[in-house]
Amino acid sequence: MATPWKSTYADIIYPSVKIWPVISVYAEDAGDDILATEQTNSSSKKRETQEPPWIAIVGNPNSGKTALFNRLTGMHHKVGNYPGITVEKKSGKIRGLDVILRDLPGTYSLKAKSIDEKIVADMVQSWRRPENRPLAVIVVIDSTNLLRHMYLALQILDWNIPTILVLNMIDEARRKNISINLNLLRNRLKAFAIIPASAKTGEGIDRIFETIKKVQKNPKIKPAPPRMLEIERCSDLLMPLIHLLSQHIHQLNHHPHIEAMRLVSDDSYLSYIKKVLPAEEVKKISAILTQVKNEFKRRDIPYKNLEQTSRFAYIDLYLSKAVSGRKKTRQSRSEQIDGILTHRIFGPIILVLTLAFIFNAIFTWAQYPMDLIDGSIQWLSLRMMDIMPEGLLRSLLVDGILGGVGSVLVFFPQIILLVFFLSLLEDSGYMSRMAFMMDRLMARIGLHGRSVLPLLSGFACAIPAVMAARTIENWRDRLVTILLVPLMSCSARLPVYTLLIAAFIPHKMVLGIFSMQGLVLMGIYFLGMVTAIFVALIFKKIFKPRSSVSMIMELPPYRMPLLRSLWWTIYERGKSFLTTAGTIILAVSIVLWFLASFPLPDKDKPMSSAEQIEQSYAGQIGHFIEPVIKPLGYDWKIGVGLLTSFAAREVIISTLSTLYNLEEGAQEHSTLIESLRKDKRPDGTPVYSILVAISLMVFYAYAAQCMATFAIVKRETNSWRWPLFMVGYMTTMAYLASLFVYQFGHAMGWG
Repeated sequence: MATPWKSTYADIIYPSVKIWPVISVYAEDAGDDILATEQTNSSSKKRETQEPPWIAIVGNPNSGKTALFNRLTGMHHKVGNYPGITVEKKSGKIRGLDVILRDLPGTYSLKAKSIDEKIVADMVQSWRRPENRPLAVIVVIDSTNLLRHMYLALQILDWNIPTILVLNMIDEARRKNISINLNLLRNRLKAFAIIPASAKTGEGIDRIFETIKKVQKNPKIKPAPPRMLEIERCSDLLMPLIHLLSQHIHQLNHHPHIEAMRLVSDDSYLSYIKKVLPAEEVKKISAILTQVKNEFKRRDIPYKNLEQTSRFAYIDLYLSKAVSGRKKTRQSRSEQIDGILTHRIFGPIILVLTLAFIFNAIFTWAQYPMDLIDGSIQWLSLRMMDIMPEGLLRSLLVDGILGGVGSVLVFFPQIILLVFFLSLLEDSGYMSRMAFMMDRLMARIGLHGRSVLPLLSGFACAIPAVMAARTIENWRDRLVTILLVPLMSCSARLPVYTLLIAAFIPHKMVLGIFSMQGLVLMGIYFLGMVTAIFVALIFKKIFKPRSSVSMIMELPPYRMPLLRSLWWTIYERGKSFLTTAGTIILAVSIVLWFLASFPLPDKDKPMSSAEQIEQSYAGQIGHFIEPVIKPLGYDWKIGVGLLTSFAAREVIISTLSTLYNLEEGAQEHSTLIESLRKDKRPDGTPVYSILVAISLMVFYAYAAQCMATFAIVKRETNSWRWPLFMVGYMTTMAYLASLFVYQFGHAMGWG
């Protein structure tokens, strides 16, 4: 046994620590070689029937884990320069090998505090059973923060499964003059392999492939003692529990020292023991555990951080010597940039200017491709009308399908631009700074600090944003965040906003650099954010979430976004829009065409196209709900659009396009913007005005109109109660806000 040594981490709480001994009960009850042979044989037999084998990939948040996963599998899962990207398990086949790779959510330790961390903890705990054990584990470590990332690596190594430590971002470590002694790490950790690599440049990837092949050929490893230091005064107290656990080493399949410390420090850990041991044995363990805890309390020895102290002591003593480099004498480049971008005064100003630039660019940069798509659709419609005889089939193809789907496709360039800018903010590291600047505000309104990133993610799509709320530990805090996410204007709302803004907001320049249309668009986005603040204050009173918790967040270094990563993010989002949303829009367009075309008019009573559509099923539905929406300034066609939008928000565009195409008839086909501008009521007054457009944008900023979001909220909350509550409160708020905007504006004579 080594001489007692004081740890800088343990000093504060414990007097001294020393190396954990490999106690005799471990060797006597199950020798190392016997245990290894039994585990290997059992695993081998299982793998004969369970093909293909699989490898787990784990790591701290923002360690480059998903980027490495993409390198090894050839897949293109989303990566980002901020923590919390992966919130569920993802699987893919390793290129050229018959092995499945499972990408687990990022976690700092195996002591779960949130849902995404529990996914990792539960999977690792399932490795107690040989049939559940992976072929190997890849632990991804940030080379620039090696010692801090080593805590999770030590926990994984102690499961005695072939473990490949990938020192990712080794190129960044070199640029920072960080030197890593690989031989020292290999001698101390006894990992299957330690490989310096860079998922960004591809360095070391071939070695990882070769190492996986070696594991396939020979997965046998020799068990090692726990990689931690013993804390004096604590080991004697734990010994009764260690001896009892040692009697069940085959079932537990884990070192009794570690099991004892986990049981003492984590009240929920006993639930894992219950899954593998008989109830009578669990009762014995529970009784001894209570006695051990009481003895800790009696001696006034803290025990909640027992494992952390032991492992960090090991890291301090043995692994800290593996990292060397030039001492930091001045601020890093990221810190210098942060001094400006996160400044209490300049930071928010830069943030607002950045968003103003983005929304201005969405209008100006996308104009040419939008005009090109719009012109192409108009040309195709005219050609089809020329070559096809008049009838229902031509009406379905031209007015229903091409008119409906094409009208939404026009706004595809703007959606791509929005995704591009959001990806730039994420990959560069600025998104994390936005979250950092908003954290103080979140705390004041009673939101958890970790609510910031899910809410910001909601600007792209509410579905992954709702799932990102899994990183929040407390159920009530997580629920409030989920209920607020749809208030962030997602990319599906963008076509609605831009259609109305382009049609009714003048294209004027403000201060010579900003477009008025872009500023109005930014205002609508800010409206959702400001409203979320006030709604959060109300929810704070209703749900009484845990007292506000500030976010302890690692700010990643600023990085130049990779073109490959940007391309695949844009490609995946664009593909999702065209396939998922496009399918919904196509289906709704066909159904709506049918409702707007039937019943067919009596041949003996000729009617105009406008009269015919008013008598159709769609017209009857629209006129039925018109009294409810008339106070908002809407007519029956907008009412039909509001109903179809519950499938997907952008469907209102295809709905209006189909209705106007059918109303105008075969002789005249205008663009949707032109149709909106010239639409008249029976008394000759315009249906649309700036006031009506603003009222409609406010309605869409607040209304819950996405079936996919409702489904994911149901899955995350495990109840239909909360999706229904979301629909109720958001629809009510949308109606009342639009009513106020229109009626107040009308009273002031604005339209």
